[in-house]
Amino acid sequence: MEAPGGTALYVCSFLLILTEVCSDFIYVPSLVHHGIEGKPLLLSVETRFPLDNAEIQGTWSHTRPSGTRTTLVTFTKDSTITDMMYRNHLLFKEPNASLLIQKLDPGDEGDYHLSLNIEFHNKTGRVIKEERTVHVTVDVPVSSPVIEKNPNYAVVEDKANVTWTCSVERGTRVVFQWLRDNIPLSPSGRCHFSRDNSTLLISPVRKEDKGIYHCVASNPVSHGRHSRGLELNVYYGPYNLEVNSGQGLRTGEVFTINPGELAFFECQADSNPPNSYVWISKSRNSTQVITKGPRLEVKSYRLAQAEEYLCRAFNNVTQKQDEAQFTLVVASLGTGKEKHTQEGSAVSPLAAITVCSLFIIGCMLLFFLRRTCHPKRVLMSIYNRPLSEQKRPHRSGHEDATEDFGIYEFVSIPGKLESAQVSCRSLARLESVQDMHTTIYDVIRHVPETPSHSLLE
Repeated sequence: MEAPGGTALYVCSFLLILTEVCSDFIYVPSLVHHGIEGKPLLLSVETRFPLDNAEIQGTWSHTRPSGTRTTLVTFTKDSTITDMMYRNHLLFKEPNASLLIQKLDPGDEGDYHLSLNIEFHNKTGRVIKEERTVHVTVDVPVSSPVIEKNPNYAVVEDKANVTWTCSVERGTRVVFQWLRDNIPLSPSGRCHFSRDNSTLLISPVRKEDKGIYHCVASNPVSHGRHSRGLELNVYYGPYNLEVNSGQGLRTGEVFTINPGELAFFECQADSNPPNSYVWISKSRNSTQVITKGPRLEVKSYRLAQAEEYLCRAFNNVTQKQDEAQFTLVVASLGTGKEKHTQEGSAVSPLAAITVCSLFIIGCMLLFFLRRTCHPKRVLMSIYNRPLSEQKRPHRSGHEDATEDFGIYEFVSIPGKLESAQVSCRSLARLESVQDMHTTIYDVIRHVPETPSHSLLE
C-alpha cells in the first residue's frame, strides 16, 4: 500500500514543479501587427496573476529597422516614466502593461520589446522575469491598380511580343498578380515577370494567350484590388481544317452519296480573323476552282463515278493556309434504314452469312445422323408404306439408289434355290425365279413374325 502512495506523491510533486516552471505570467495575443498609417495600434498584454499580490517593474523599448534602440516607457505598478520624445505619441496606464501608439507613422516600424520583473508578496526575494517582442509594420492601403498593354492593338501569332504593366497611386509593399480570364498566370517559357510582378512580358504571342487580362494589387493591410479588364486580341490560324456533310455515308476521306442526290459540304477551320475558302475539283487529271466560300453544293447526276475535291482555307492576316482533300463517290446506299444498319451495325454482312451457313450445314448433318442411327424407324416406315408404293415395279433394282437404302434380311425360299439364303439384290438379278415378288419389301413383308426372325426385336 505504501509503494503506490509514494509513487503518486512523487508524480504530483513533479507535475507541480513542471507547471510552475512552464507557466506564463503574461500573455501577448499577437506578436506581429500590421498597422495602417495614421491609425492607432494597441500592443495588448494580459497579466495572469493578481496585481495586488505582487510588485512589478518593466520597460517598453523600440528597435528600428536601422538597428537603433530607444527606451519608450519605464513603469512600476504605481508610477510611469515616458520618454519625453514620445509623450504625445504613446499612452501607457499603470498597472496595465499594454502600450498604445496613438497615430502610426512610418517611423513606428520595428520591434517593440517588453521586459517585465515580477515579485510576489508571499515569495519575497524571488523575482520572475518575463520578456516578449512584438513586430510592427506600418503600411499605406493600396489604391485601385491601373493596367496598360503595349502594343495596344491586335497582334499576329508568333510574330509579336506584348508587354503588360500594372501600377498604383498609393500603397506600400504592394504585391502584384496577373490573371487571364480569371486564371492566375505563372512564369513559363513565354511569360516573364519583373521582380515585383508589376510587369508581364509575353514573347512570342500565341493563340492561347488571347483573353481578358486583369491585374491584382494587395499588401498586408489591403485585400486584393482588381484593375479593369483589358482584352488581348491575337490573329492566328487556320487550325483544324475539316470538311463535313449531312448527306451520304462517310468513310475516312471518302463520301458516298446516292445517285440523283444533292449533297452539301461545309469547310471549317479555327482562325482569327475568319478564313477565306476556295473549292477545287481535281477530276480528270485537271484542277479548277469551282466556287468560293465555306459551302459547296454538288449534284450527283453530273458526276461520273468518283471525283476528288479540295477545300483550301487562307488567313489574309497571318498569311497561312491549310487544305483538306476528299473523294466523292456516287453509289446506291439503299433506304435510309439500310444505311443506318450499315453504319451502326457492329457485325458485317459476310460474318452473318457465314454464321447462317454453318448453322444450316449443322442441322443437315444432325438430320442424317439421326436417320442413320435409328434402324427401327426405317423398318417401321417400310412396313407402313402403301401397297401401291410397295408393288411399284422395278426395272432393274438399281435405277433409284434411294430405294435400296435400308436393312436387308435373308429369307429361305424352299424349292427355288439350292442356297439356303439369298439377298434382295440377288433375287432381283435372278431371271429364273418367276413367282417371286418384285421387291424385297414383299419378301420382308411375308416373313413370319416369330421371336427368332423378327427384325423389330
